[in-house]
Amino acid sequence: MWDYIQERAVKCAEYIIATGCTVRACSAHFCISKSTVHKDVSERLKYIDLDLYERTREVLELNLSERHIRGGIATREKYLRETK
Repeated sequence: MWDYIQERAVKCAEYIIATGCTVRACSAHFCISKSTVHKDVSERLKYIDLDLYERTREVLELNLSERHIRGGIATREKYLRETK
């Protein structure tokens, strides 16, 4: 694996752990695609740093479990803006 890919994967994982952000927010922060961030932190990171991978997975699983709540809040806010 190329060095820059390993560095990118570690930076993304550290950012996700530090901020608790989603894959989408991480991709926007680093100006790379969501697919790249997801592949880096869910597949490549496992072979680079297992401990960092496991901590990142915990954050991503929490985000996944809260996803339906965030979607409902966003929809509610959308309709509140439309009625004003």
